[in-house]
Amino acid sequence: MKGIMSYDLMETIRNTNEWMGASARAMASYPIWGLSPHPMFKVMSAWGRVTERSFSRMVIKPDWGIRSIPGADGRDHLISVETILDKPFGALIHFKVSGREPMARRVLLVAPMSGHYATLLRSTVASLLPDCDVYVTDWHNARDIPVSAGKFDIEDYTLYLVDFMRHLGPDLNVIAVCQPAPLTLAATAYLAEEDPAAQPRTLTLIGGPIDPDAAATEVTDFGARVTMGQLEHMVIQRVGFKYKGAGRLVYPGLMQLASFISMNAEKHAKAFQDKILAESKGEGSEHDHHNIFYDEYLAVMDMTAEFYLSTVERIFKGLEIAQNKFVVAGKKVDIGKITNVAVKTVEGSNDDISAPGQCVAALRLCTGLPDSKKAQHLEPGAGHYGIFAGSSWRNNIRPLVLEFIDANAGGSAPKGKVTPIRAV
Repeated sequence: MKGIMSYDLMETIRNTNEWMGASARAMASYPIWGLSPHPMFKVMSAWGRVTERSFSRMVIKPDWGIRSIPGADGRDHLISVETILDKPFGALIHFKVSGREPMARRVLLVAPMSGHYATLLRSTVASLLPDCDVYVTDWHNARDIPVSAGKFDIEDYTLYLVDFMRHLGPDLNVIAVCQPAPLTLAATAYLAEEDPAAQPRTLTLIGGPIDPDAAATEVTDFGARVTMGQLEHMVIQRVGFKYKGAGRLVYPGLMQLASFISMNAEKHAKAFQDKILAESKGEGSEHDHHNIFYDEYLAVMDMTAEFYLSTVERIFKGLEIAQNKFVVAGKKVDIGKITNVAVKTVEGSNDDISAPGQCVAALRLCTGLPDSKKAQHLEPGAGHYGIFAGSSWRNNIRPLVLEFIDANAGGSAPKGKVTPIRAV
């Protein structure tokens, strides 16, 4: 009950703040206050609108919001999201482009399970759609998964990726963003030994902690300082009575959000101060930069306790991927068994979450690959989010990734063009 009460206390605090924002907005918006020129009422109304919106977004799964893309035929093609495989803890989804011929490039985008929904990669997906047939791993919120569905740790995550790759077939190009990079590398190695015919053509790893010890960050320092017992005691709670997963042990999304914000507290505080001021002056809008960013940033999901704890214990503390000693379902996965899959790593020089050196370590582990099938790129001036979203991704990294895919497509596979992408 202790964990459930703590979880429900967090939800109560969130709900109370949402209610306070709504109350302030409604109270300060009464027409009678129009007779008073005092700016307090406008500031109060603006504070209420921003507060209500912010706290309500924390429990809402964002929509992908990708409606259409322009086609080579000069027409706009409608986008529909269809579920290809649906499993208890995650689904494989496909962005179907109506009226378009099959694309030469088929891409599986492996989304992180690190507190945010897969929609965090919305701009990444939108930038790839004109040139690729895009599939994405859409992980489910642990609070909505009944306890009867069982556990889900990093081994289960790896086996999910194996199933998704097998289903999509060998003419596939996999791109893993951040957290799933080490597990995607392990899943590829697993297939190389167990089912070589199902291996993807290429594997691109973007800003992932393959070897967390290669370069220290605040994330790796925290993992080194805290013991597993302390970590479990501090952050693991049971889902409260409000959700389908009541009683499931999780790392709550609200707690993860608090840690995200604390890393750049001054920056976030200023962003909200500026937004409230703009709203009070009547200069705010529904789809301004603040709302677009924070509607996504504040939308968080719970992770299963076993997934979060096994990630810290085995990837960060035990360095099982970095030392090539990762075990899945009792079987040791040998990354050196990858001999046919071309591997590329992408890092940002200003990445403060997965610092340069952590991801490129994957190439050292791929001892079975010739140098001709290895590639790396360090993006100058790019931070963690910049290497998969924003101008660095659109203008520099995305074209390099597509060229890498084409260079390793094989003699029989047609090569596609690279469409210039503007801001999404």
